[in-house]
Amino acid sequence: MNKILVKSGLIALAVAVSACTDPGRFGNGAGGDGTVGADAYDPNNPASNPNSPAYFSQRVGDRVLFAVDQSTLSPEAQQTLTAQAQWLNTNSSYSAIVEGHADEQGTREYNLALGARRANAVQEYLISQGVAGSRLRTVSYGKERPIEVCSTEACYSQNRRSVTVLSAGAGS
Repeated sequence: MNKILVKSGLIALAVAVSACTDPGRFGNGAGGDGTVGADAYDPNNPASNPNSPAYFSQRVGDRVLFAVDQSTLSPEAQQTLTAQAQWLNTNSSYSAIVEGHADEQGTREYNLALGARRANAVQEYLISQGVAGSRLRTVSYGKERPIEVCSTEACYSQNRRSVTVLSAGAGS
């Protein structure tokens, strides 16, 4: 009876130890903590589907930021927009509205014009990367739709942006 208990204990120990190894070793996309990896498809997470708008906004990036009073695209913005263009070229059933935004400093008229220049800069870059211009529209909100409201540079910098908003159906 003692030998059976010892053998049972050793088998239980072996099973317990083998359960502690990396579950991702077979390439199933699960991490050691049981979470699904960044590149694995999870039907419960729309952002894991590379063809979804959620993937576009969360993984590709739906916005770029600008410097004060500028509509020039930074290298970081160009990198994000290149990824946006690749996604849009792969997912031709989507069109986009490019929103231009500004911080709360300056007049309403000035910020509407600045937002328009920012949206146009993004649209031109996307077109230069092969996205059909008929699939893109621009709109300027100026300072009317801040995502941060306060009077510090940290807030202002988040509001100086352009956002690419997807819609189903290619433009006409």
